[in-house]
Amino acid sequence: MSDNNINDNSVEEIAKKFALKNAGDYGKANLGAVMGKVIAEMPDIKNELKKYISLIKNTVAKVNAMSTNEIKKELSNYIFEKKKEEKKELELPNAEMGKVITRFPPEPAGYLHIGHAKAVLLNRTLADKYNGKMILRFDDTNPTKAKEEYLKTIKEDLNWLGVKPDKITYTSDYIEDIYANIEKLIREGKAYVCTCSAEKIHDGRATGKSCECRELSVEEQLKRWNRMKGIPEDSAYDDRKAIVRYKGDLKAVNSVMRDPALARIIKKEHYRLGTRYMVWPNYDISVVTVDTLEGVTHPMRSKEYELRDEFYYNLCDDLGYKRPNLVEFARISIKNNPVSKRLIRPLVEEGKVSGWDDPRLMTLEGLKRRGIRPEVIREFVLSFGLGKSESNPDLELLLTHNKKAIDSIAERYFAVVNPVKIKIAGMPPTHVMLNKIPKNSDGSQKKRAGLDETKLEETKTEYRQYDVSNEIYVSKKDVQGIKEGQLVCLKGLCDIQKNGDTWLYRGLDPSKRSLVMHWVSANDFVNVTLVLLSDLFNSDKSFNEESMQKVEVVAEKEVEKIKLHQTIQFERVGFFIKDSDDVFIKCD
Repeated sequence: MSDNNINDNSVEEIAKKFALKNAGDYGKANLGAVMGKVIAEMPDIKNELKKYISLIKNTVAKVNAMSTNEIKKELSNYIFEKKKEEKKELELPNAEMGKVITRFPPEPAGYLHIGHAKAVLLNRTLADKYNGKMILRFDDTNPTKAKEEYLKTIKEDLNWLGVKPDKITYTSDYIEDIYANIEKLIREGKAYVCTCSAEKIHDGRATGKSCECRELSVEEQLKRWNRMKGIPEDSAYDDRKAIVRYKGDLKAVNSVMRDPALARIIKKEHYRLGTRYMVWPNYDISVVTVDTLEGVTHPMRSKEYELRDEFYYNLCDDLGYKRPNLVEFARISIKNNPVSKRLIRPLVEEGKVSGWDDPRLMTLEGLKRRGIRPEVIREFVLSFGLGKSESNPDLELLLTHNKKAIDSIAERYFAVVNPVKIKIAGMPPTHVMLNKIPKNSDGSQKKRAGLDETKLEETKTEYRQYDVSNEIYVSKKDVQGIKEGQLVCLKGLCDIQKNGDTWLYRGLDPSKRSLVMHWVSANDFVNVTLVLLSDLFNSDKSFNEESMQKVEVVAEKEVEKIKLHQTIQFERVGFFIKDSDDVFIKCD
């Protein structure tokens, strides 16, 4: 577009077009995104951007002030060219069809979160792509943390997510194999038993100085190794008084290689093996050993482990194992919402959230309780692919995807926020039937009211019914803006007209109404609590004390029949999932 075609009207029109599209896609228009679209459409505007930036900003603000229905209506006036999106193909290096084996190794020491969802879905998806197999391996070699309750919940969460492993294994079943590898490293002078204090070990790693333990003979190291295992029993070390360390390079640039730990003593009962063992291997020696024994061809893990790759491959070489194809991917995080167990655990322990299934949390249990669909989580996490660039999307992006998924399946009901009771003069007692489903499968609009009662039995799952008197609840906000003599439609019920402090019954005439209000019958209602959620952290990473708000409303009595965990829409209020008999959690 040339400079001659740039003026206030043209800029405002283009800005409005893309602001509406952005708001329609994500719930709210983003100024930066709209600005980028305007510049792409009108490249010459860059020469006068300062002149028009205020106009674009005001246009975006106007669109964000519109209701969802107004945005949809305005959008119908525009045509958008559909951009051909190139789907990010997931590929594995050196993968052979039918021979790929991946594994997902969660530690049963907490609940799975959305980051775990990305990891397990990448493992499952890529195994399937190459007609391979995926192993679910519980990395349970820390008896102080591993618990049966977490094991059970992880299995349930994966089942809900639609992930079925080809095999389930436990690292704790390979303890003897891991012991054998540790002893091999000791015998070959590549590992040693250290009895130094934690402070001394830390100082040695920082300064590059080795301790006396490192220089002891192999024979002495083997004696120490046996003592760690309680052989002979009367000479066993006390809890955590000795560790096995790998002989790396204490002056290595990569700090991981500065004689890292391989195993330590923990005298605590294990949830599966009891007190049979007291020496427990660390992650690195465990994962190398078990990956090899289980034939894993492509171990996949988040980028945070990248510095440990050198250690992984060194152990493979020292133990005579073939190096697999390590694959790293970026972790997923959600802006202002903690994802890792390290951040979530304190919130649970300090009582800032109600538990691991608090609907504000990014745990799968929390997301499930919030009404986020498993297929939405799948699409969301896989969209980031195997790239190593960190992603930190707003939670709104996930909620927008969820809203699109539930819009066609959620039954519709009425609820009134901040209700006031009004009496309608001249209104006869009325039997009303309203549909629960907004459209037929062919896209046509269903009949909202006036259904013959003889049809009730065959349509009982699609309609709800009431006996309505002349007293109803409406929103205080709605009635405050109605002018004298104005004709208003009570959706699916009748028209009413304001006459001073009273309301007059005016039948049902779609051609004359100027406003549509939702309502709840005053003789057929229930009180329910709506739970509204926002980001768990503020922008400064402090805990958001206002992240959960509860609003008391009146709703049609029919909601008592809604099943627990069913998703519905309270029209003009939002989408909700039934959490208990009278509590609904917002899920959009």
